[in-house]
Amino acid sequence: MIWRGSCLQNLLQSLRLGSLSQRGACICYSSQAASSLQQVSKPLASCSVDGENEYANLDWDNLGFGITPADFMYSMKCSKGGSFEQGQLSRYGNVELSPSAGVLNYGQGLYEGTKAYRKEDGRLLLFRPDQNAIRMKMGADRLCMPCPSIDQFVDAVKGVALANKRWVPPPGKGTLYIRPLLMGSGPVLGLAPAPEYTFLVYASPVGNYFKEGLAPLNLYIEEEFHRASRGGAGGVKSITNYAPVMKAIGRAKSRGFSDVLYLDSVNKKYLEEVSSCNIFLVKGNVISTPAASGTILQGVTRRSVIEIARDHGYQVEERAIPVEELMDADEVFCTGTAVGVAPVGNITYQNRRVEYQMRAESVSQELYSTLEGIKTGIIEDKKGWILEI
Repeated sequence: MIWRGSCLQNLLQSLRLGSLSQRGACICYSSQAASSLQQVSKPLASCSVDGENEYANLDWDNLGFGITPADFMYSMKCSKGGSFEQGQLSRYGNVELSPSAGVLNYGQGLYEGTKAYRKEDGRLLLFRPDQNAIRMKMGADRLCMPCPSIDQFVDAVKGVALANKRWVPPPGKGTLYIRPLLMGSGPVLGLAPAPEYTFLVYASPVGNYFKEGLAPLNLYIEEEFHRASRGGAGGVKSITNYAPVMKAIGRAKSRGFSDVLYLDSVNKKYLEEVSSCNIFLVKGNVISTPAASGTILQGVTRRSVIEIARDHGYQVEERAIPVEELMDADEVFCTGTAVGVAPVGNITYQNRRVEYQMRAESVSQELYSTLEGIKTGIIEDKKGWILEI
């Protein structure tokens, strides 16, 4: 079943009016009433929206990083011991969970984040969604969960991007942030894997992650709280990694900082990562970043930046970095799907504030320009990173 340009418009219009019907080659399903719109769904087949260039009614010049739900989401389920079957696209809406669902009681859940970009000619681009799929599989193994295949994951992301094309911002105005979720949705009492799992994908148009926009970040080094410890789940994108850092972030932001930089929990002297992104230091021609040894997230952007930096002639080291090296660094920057490549203007550690000189031709700006150029189709993709829909 294929959604083509006019057919998708008909589908969207029908959903708004509360009725669907079969129209030519476009196969849709019937809805009994407007109150049941969220139950309208179709199998995720090849979805094409050729000619669908309508934009949603948003202030594209003032997008922040918050939830503005796009029209459609995707879901599929898997019973314990089984495999994920054909999923469905449906209107964005609430999901129903048992009070004893594994994700609610024991935090059995993972999430990913990727983005869709719009080219000047209207085509949509995805950046390395297969890497997000691989990371989710690693996390699912750590949390004893079945996981969609790489193809299922990528097809779901593609389908959500296509179905929500009108929510992809104009070039240069932002991106469509796509959030895949994997959770234990089945009921369980007693600490054990859930008997059923749900894979969800929804989307929201977003602008810059930090309120500073593209301005340099100011970070605070946290010594009381730790993000992860050896042997834990710090290296996977578990939902349980994020609520515990909210207290540290809230305290830092109340003092005027952008985010928190964490140290290792054993020696309390080696850099780990920022709450929402990885960190890099520049000294001369050497770029250093903490090794992904189980306590930090192996970011897709992190890995891409490392490869781009080496292509540009920089020496890149993945190693343990003592906090003292921050004091002597030429430059510091952060990387992540949400933040991109973000320069750091200053870092505060034990009441000492270190300032970094902001230069127009900085290393972070060089890497940012190359990465964003590849993501948006301005620079030729010679690495096979871009998936054009």
